[in-house]
Amino acid sequence: MERFDYALSRYKEYGVDAQKAIDTLKNVPISMHCWQGDDVCGFDSQDSLSGGIQTTGNYPGKATTPEELMADIDVALKLIPGKKKLNLHACYAIFDGEFADRDAIGPEHFDKWLNFAKERGMGIDFNPTFFSHPMVKDNLTLSSPDDDVRRFWIEHGKRCLEISEHFAKETGVPCVMNIWIPDGIKDVPADRYAPRKRFKESLDEILSIPYDKSLVYVTLESKVFGIGLESYTVGSAEFCMNYVNQSGITPLMDNGHYHPTEVVSDKIPSMLLFNEKIALHITRGVRWDSDHVVLFDDETREMAQEIVRNDALDRVFIATDYFDASINRISAWVTGMRNVQKALLFALLQPNDTMKAMQDSNNMTELMVLKEEMKTMPFGDVWEEFLRQDGVASDYITPIKEYEKKVLVNR
Repeated sequence: MERFDYALSRYKEYGVDAQKAIDTLKNVPISMHCWQGDDVCGFDSQDSLSGGIQTTGNYPGKATTPEELMADIDVALKLIPGKKKLNLHACYAIFDGEFADRDAIGPEHFDKWLNFAKERGMGIDFNPTFFSHPMVKDNLTLSSPDDDVRRFWIEHGKRCLEISEHFAKETGVPCVMNIWIPDGIKDVPADRYAPRKRFKESLDEILSIPYDKSLVYVTLESKVFGIGLESYTVGSAEFCMNYVNQSGITPLMDNGHYHPTEVVSDKIPSMLLFNEKIALHITRGVRWDSDHVVLFDDETREMAQEIVRNDALDRVFIATDYFDASINRISAWVTGMRNVQKALLFALLQPNDTMKAMQDSNNMTELMVLKEEMKTMPFGDVWEEFLRQDGVASDYITPIKEYEKKVLVNR
């Protein structure tokens, strides 16, 4: 506590209440993606990963059953402080009896996940799975010129909307249902318009079924390219932004889904001006959309600062989205989730009002100096106090390595 007391006094010099920052962070939910634990395989298909997605590495201990994945998630959750949600993909349906294809899945195929979340006091977010399936024809789903293909995926979207509302009603926590399609073309297309028109019509039909908009927030995620889809993606940023604004749903930005010279932190305030809520998938692209584990790096901190300085913690749905199979998968979860929380805490510890006043009065020299000074403040001591107050140990690699020796290497 002595070190935290010192940190309290240091931050107070700048008009920042470090304990208030901790208390605020405790109530910010972060949605943890289930697919880090099994390399985005899921349980409903034996098809190889597709849709411009690739997981690299072969670290021992990958979860291959629902029971293994839930056990691994449990280990991670105990090592992550704060408030969490569970983020599921539709391909993680669990079939104890007769198999149902993606156009016929229902809430009953997620009962075990629902019970898992309720027992741990978590809400659930959900994602239709428009990849790794025989009905992905020529890299196209909702934008396919094949009526049967398109109809199959429209039904999948409708079923997922019903499942999402079920999750929200049962957990008492609103569900974010994110739509992302991998549709695209490897080389220069002859027609960019028609696939996007079909995609729009497919989305219109999915959203035509009634659902409680206070319980389910439908989001739409764009992408700039994928492996094998380098020249054209149907769900571009411009398409998704315009569709969201026309339909009244919520935009979702994945910070790996833009040109390498673009940053999502710069987009957040603009999107907040025109949308009641926005959603983020936080990842780390290395040269491209590579979905590396989130670090406590400049862009992660900057995204968090844009959320906090714009008083938007209750307007931004925050989720992680990455998959690294080259390192311990549980450590990847914990490291990424903690770093999102670290970034938010760092943002909450900034004298934002003072900084804004400096900018408005064109005191840019003083602003630069203050920003640099804040980087060497005793942030680590406040983070350690957040962990202590939440009852989570600072050291997480030791229990993870013990679990690896006892469980993971024996799979």
